[in-house]
Amino acid sequence: MNRYQEVQSNLKNNSKKWLITGCAGFIGSNLLETLLLLNQEVVGLDNFATGHQKNLDEVQSQVSAEQWAKFTFIEGDIRNVDDCHKAVTGVNYILHQAALGSVPRSIADPIMTNSANVTGFLNMLVAAKEAKVETFVYAASSSTYGDHPALPKVEENIGKPLSPYAVTKYVNELYADVFFKTYGLNTIGLRYFNVFGKRQDPEGAYAAVIPKWTSSMFNNEDVFINGDGETSRDFCFIENAVQANILAATSNDEAKNNVYNVAVGDRTTLNILFDSLKSALGTNDIAYDKSPVYREFRAGDVRHSQADIGKAKSLLGYDPEFRIQSGIEKAMSWYVSNL
Repeated sequence: MNRYQEVQSNLKNNSKKWLITGCAGFIGSNLLETLLLLNQEVVGLDNFATGHQKNLDEVQSQVSAEQWAKFTFIEGDIRNVDDCHKAVTGVNYILHQAALGSVPRSIADPIMTNSANVTGFLNMLVAAKEAKVETFVYAASSSTYGDHPALPKVEENIGKPLSPYAVTKYVNELYADVFFKTYGLNTIGLRYFNVFGKRQDPEGAYAAVIPKWTSSMFNNEDVFINGDGETSRDFCFIENAVQANILAATSNDEAKNNVYNVAVGDRTTLNILFDSLKSALGTNDIAYDKSPVYREFRAGDVRHSQADIGKAKSLLGYDPEFRIQSGIEKAMSWYVSNL
């Protein structure tokens, strides 16, 4: 039995109270589903800026009536400090996922990105401090590595940010560190590397690559690749990210007040990803015969990204169950059923 299995077993017999900000979003709704299945009490906060009611409805369909009754939803905004204080009342652990993601979105509207990702984050830290929350886990980002060229990415070695989004996520780490040193608030940052899986939105200008391409292939539309297709990413299946959050919240003191890479330690090019998605759709009886359309590199994007996950393995007991291919195979049936 690995540490995650031990933690899950313990939680089933010892209910805690959790707050998930951004609970109607992609990662937040997956965290909600897992925690409710573990018989936990969960408060969710969301303003539906990027989340959806349909995600909450789907979670409800996956859990028992008794488990769903343990969920309290607050429609509110992390930019409103009163909403933050209301949400943290009596909470043991916070899983802070609420943010405006996307490098291109931040370039188009840096003020809005800063408002949600910095002001909202600070509001949540203050509320958590005053409520004496045990552990504040937050969604950090691999974008923090910026222009640092070394691979794989090691937590202690970062470069200069390449986008307003990356600046906001680095500021989160700085604030979290200061709140521990100044107020004793235990925090853990999880630097996500291209998380994908069920309930990830394929629509809109800022959709992530896997659901967006899958939707395009499903509808027999062109797939656009920025650059030559040799840009590479460390794609991380959603269930790995859920594991990291739960391990972080329940970790011992030695593991707290750190940041960790959340990925699998692989590197997949966009060209290989295209072929993998095409193949996975084929196994679901959906043929796609078009070639990708290549266009200019996108501003603010890093060329290559791959994580060193040794620190998370050592201190959190993180043990990612899914690599990219197994994750795509598991996610594809959901994509096909919901596109």
